[in-house]
Amino acid sequence: MDTTPVAPARTRRRAAWAVPAVAAATVAAAFAAPPLLASADTAGLPPVTAAELLTRVADAEPQALSGTVVHTARLGLPDLSLTQMTGADPVSLLGGSTTLRVWTDGEQRSRVSLLGPASEYSVVADGAEAWTYSSSDDEVVHYAMSQADAARAQELHAAATPPADLPTPDEMGREALERAEEHATVGVDAATTVAGREAYQVVVTPRSTTTLVGRIVVAVDAQTWTPLRVQVWGSDDAATPALELGFTDVTFAAPDDAVLAFSAPPGATVREVAVPLPDEAALTHAAPDDLPTTLPEDPADLPLPEGVTVTGTGWDTIVELTDVDIAALVAGDPAAVADLTHMDKQFDSEGAQELYEEFASEGDGPSVDLDTTALYDQLTTAVDGGRVLSSTLLSVLVLDDGRVLVGAVPVEALRAAAGA
Repeated sequence: MDTTPVAPARTRRRAAWAVPAVAAATVAAAFAAPPLLASADTAGLPPVTAAELLTRVADAEPQALSGTVVHTARLGLPDLSLTQMTGADPVSLLGGSTTLRVWTDGEQRSRVSLLGPASEYSVVADGAEAWTYSSSDDEVVHYAMSQADAARAQELHAAATPPADLPTPDEMGREALERAEEHATVGVDAATTVAGREAYQVVVTPRSTTTLVGRIVVAVDAQTWTPLRVQVWGSDDAATPALELGFTDVTFAAPDDAVLAFSAPPGATVREVAVPLPDEAALTHAAPDDLPTTLPEDPADLPLPEGVTVTGTGWDTIVELTDVDIAALVAGDPAAVADLTHMDKQFDSEGAQELYEEFASEGDGPSVDLDTTALYDQLTTAVDGGRVLSSTLLSVLVLDDGRVLVGAVPVEALRAAAGA
């Protein structure tokens, strides 16, 4: 086994508009520093160590491409068909298989469309502008910065990513590999074929014996070093991935300009959302120059906002929020957690929380045609003192006293951390 340490992969600047989420915070808290490495037979491809493969993926330039992606979730959640979902909706990603179409020029223009039986939900980004479109609601939400903010965003190399962004294998795979860390072993598995292309496989295996995550496997294109597929196994099932996101066909060529250009369909309702970029002082406060590149071993050393507590380490990390207005949150009011300021700064997010507060205070964001109360009741189970969402990869404990605990650990671990 090759145990040469690897420098942490460079962090790609995420969108200036990215809205932080508890699940994302949990994943970020579980990853951070150099892994242990191994290598394996690459079945005819040039041999490569895990260290070399991680470096090549991190250093590779984004590729222009188009393709079809299948997202399959086997999270052990209740059947969502009983909810009042209509048409294509991001909520459908919680269960079953969903098809998406992806186009990108490898720079600042992209389109991702989630396809339903007779409808679609699309997210389009073009420099400092972005749009979401739901054919079921026939509504367009247009996000745009002022000219001055757009110029500053370009200087910061910030691309447009609106709320309710849709997942792609490239983005999800890079995120997983950039955060492979000391609480896992990382190796190269036998080569495979994805969407007709030869690919290396990187395997991240947590050392924790209590986490719900068994392993993560990322298939990386052998020519472009683009992640083509991500598979996540639960600790209780080594045979079938709990979550899988991968191309079924892909072409590495620039899509037609007409595909990447957005025009509101005739008759569609268009809602304009002005998205400000934080000023220099806010950006400096959100991401100071001396911000550490790795998370400290002791969660108590994390620069967390008031109302947020992190316990445990690595894959056993638990994030606890306090004073959450559960009723308002279930009703779809994002302001229910707006007081949790700067939640992302320890994860190098550069102003994302300020933008989240802007969305939360004005209620701006893509609409979802869904009975959120019915969805909440269906996904969670009543327990003493609150409700629980239990899946194969993530647990959420919502307590009546306004606390919410989240972690890639069994519910019992959350209850123990909460003293419930």
